[in-house]
Amino acid sequence: QVQLVESGGGLVLPGDSLRLSCAASGRTFSSSAMGWFRQAPGREREFVAAISWSGYSTYYADSVKGRFTISRDNAKNSVYLQMNSLKPEDTAVYYCAAARIRSPSPRPREYDYWGQGTQVTVSS
Repeated sequence: QVQLVESGGGLVLPGDSLRLSCAASGRTFSSSAMGWFRQAPGREREFVAAISWSGYSTYYADSVKGRFTISRDNAKNSVYLQMNSLKPEDTAVYYCAAARIRSPSPRPREYDYWGQGTQVTVSS
């Protein structure tokens, strides 16, 4: 099994940057695709970014492409989300998730393990 803990959220101004971290523990992390999802007030959870087990392949939602970068360091059992040029519409709780499959996927049903979430607020 895999346990996930997110960190790095906070309150920032539009145009600022944040780097989210997800610390993983368990025996299958290095063979799992990892994803970031977010849920804004009054909205359903949506896909943000995903990365393959090796880190070779990535997949981004159109809304964050060019602004966000997902990465992983299997030696540290960690996955990251670098968020640049943040907008108010990026405000949400961000969740880290681990899948059994190795290829990146935007589908929540592919992910078996979820973190508790970290709040990101972008406001003037």
